[in-house]
Amino acid sequence: MKLKKKSWIRYFFRIVLLVLLIVGSYFVYRNYRILKQVHQYDTQVQAAVEAQGIPEYKDLVLSIIFTETKGLGDDPMQSSESTHGQPNQITESDRSIEQGVSYLSEAIEKSEEADTDLWTAVQAYNFGLEYIDYVADNSGKNTLELAENYSRDVLSPLLGNDNQTMYRYIGVHSFIYNGGYLYHNGGNLFYAELVKLNEQKIKWTNFLFE
Repeated sequence: MKLKKKSWIRYFFRIVLLVLLIVGSYFVYRNYRILKQVHQYDTQVQAAVEAQGIPEYKDLVLSIIFTETKGLGDDPMQSSESTHGQPNQITESDRSIEQGVSYLSEAIEKSEEADTDLWTAVQAYNFGLEYIDYVADNSGKNTLELAENYSRDVLSPLLGNDNQTMYRYIGVHSFIYNGGYLYHNGGNLFYAELVKLNEQKIKWTNFLFE
């Protein structure tokens, strides 16, 4: 009886290991495919960061492309809103990257002047540059708590969500932080954390695309 039980346990763990291997392989392949799509813009990003005087932030820009569009579409940096105030207005990748890098450069410069950290500037890419002033008045460093407060109390009501309603948003950071929720019209409070994670993916795999 004991032998049979041990055999069943070994079989169970083999199945679990196989499932984990399959899932892990899928995520490795999926991330490689996304990284390949993102790196198609290497030359354009390099030119844009050099033009804006921030060549050290090339990997950061690529990670924003990863986060925004995974390298798909004609507006890889989702720059339409910072240019026109509404999405789907830019239809050329060169223009998207030029505008996106320009906006990021402006956010970084303002963040440095306000003595806030880089991730405040990155979060401001999603929230708008006014977020930098908000962080400057509250500790000077971007945190999930500050991002949530701004999303809930400032941005969301400003864009019409007076009742601060939320919707499901599934991701590692969101699930750990609040069970997986964002505020309607409140941007993505996890944006800086997502970009930070994707930047590590870019840095760890750059050698594959050189």
